[in-house]
Amino acid sequence: MHVLLNLSQVGYIMSASYTDSSDDETSPRDKQQKNSKGNADFCIKNIKQADFGRREIEIAEQEMPALMALRKRAQGEKPLAGAKIVGCTHITAQTAVLMETLSALGAQCRWAACNIYSTQNEVAAALAEGGFSVFAWKGESEDDFWWCIDRCVNVEGWQPNMILDDGGDLTHWIYKKYPNMFKKIKGIVEESVTGVHRLYQLSKAGKLCVPAMNVNDSVTKQKFDNLYCCRESILDGLKRTTDVMFGGKQVVVCGYGEVGKGCSAALKAMGSIVYVTEIDPICALQACMDGFRLVKLNEVIRQVDIVITCTGNKNVVVREYMDRMKNGCIVCNMGHSNTEIDVASLRTPELTWERVRSQVDHVIWPDGKRIVLLAEGRLLNLSCSTVPTFVLSITATTQALALIELYNAPEGRYKQDVYLLPKKMDEYVASLHLPTFDAHLTELSDEQAKYLGLNKNGPFKPNYYRSAAA
Repeated sequence: MHVLLNLSQVGYIMSASYTDSSDDETSPRDKQQKNSKGNADFCIKNIKQADFGRREIEIAEQEMPALMALRKRAQGEKPLAGAKIVGCTHITAQTAVLMETLSALGAQCRWAACNIYSTQNEVAAALAEGGFSVFAWKGESEDDFWWCIDRCVNVEGWQPNMILDDGGDLTHWIYKKYPNMFKKIKGIVEESVTGVHRLYQLSKAGKLCVPAMNVNDSVTKQKFDNLYCCRESILDGLKRTTDVMFGGKQVVVCGYGEVGKGCSAALKAMGSIVYVTEIDPICALQACMDGFRLVKLNEVIRQVDIVITCTGNKNVVVREYMDRMKNGCIVCNMGHSNTEIDVASLRTPELTWERVRSQVDHVIWPDGKRIVLLAEGRLLNLSCSTVPTFVLSITATTQALALIELYNAPEGRYKQDVYLLPKKMDEYVASLHLPTFDAHLTELSDEQAKYLGLNKNGPFKPNYYRSAAA
């Protein structure tokens, strides 16, 4: 069958293949690039991809109603006027909507990536074309990663007064290299388990010198980003990288927090036999009540087809376990940090690495056994696929409100400690997303509000409330 295409269709198909045109192996650090206005304060893969990135951002805006509403409502007030935000997060179309919202609210932004594989190069190009100082590209080396963070922070005539971090690497770098900067920084907003853990360690040691907002443990982040997002994106990431059939496969999910719950539910629904490992007896009991077999990893490591880590811890899957895995076992991580799988222990002379496709490696033992390692142990969904934009809208809106709160808080409201997002803000974030579903909230009568001891307009939960199944 012959298919005839007009010239505009051919042009679109040729231009749409930009993601495959990675012939240029020159490091972005060795390139001199400028945007259309002559600005060169950025370092990305290819500024020529900006038009494609702009389309990606416009698509994301359609699924991020709360951020767009916040941009519209607060644009006149400019609640972030004078804010100089340095950020280190995944650089995706969804992050771009957040950055452009922060800019519309008055902030100046400089940004690096928190993951060496998750940057969408075309989105980074669109941001650079729009005047943002972005230092990131997909496939950075470890040295590139820290160089990009340093370029964001160490710039003449510009000093940050707010930090938005995902994983704590940016905060760590400033503490290590530029501790005096904290004299002008009003606060830190952190969204990951790993980063929050590092903040609590600093606080416990008496080394946290600015207030920090723990966004990870807000109800909106826990429930929507961690649970619902991972419930969908785990299948997407595994399918794109391995084309695996889920029905009948034996899977072990390490950790039954919100991420583990989402992954386990999705795989169970696809017909997989799911085992769970857990250290917390409460989460362990939830796994049992949800119908999963609670095991120790060494009890099932020889028989499972897929191993997924979701703990935020280190050395969950070590070399001893990988030596005992069956041929063809798929190993991947859904936790933020790349420390869960001991990848370094696989880089030894007796093991052979074979790159099968992007983000997929076969690690081959001398006897011919091989395991399939995804994204070199880094975050599977953001390294190998995409995540649902709508749930990222919820997290991004939470981050924006946390930045506004810390930046505008009167002196003394927040001390040098780690705080949870006020429940009133959590509920506000949720309410901004309800119109998408044409949802109608029931309102309490005065009598009902008095009976419950609540304000009619909220907050409806106490500050210690996290979620129904944390």
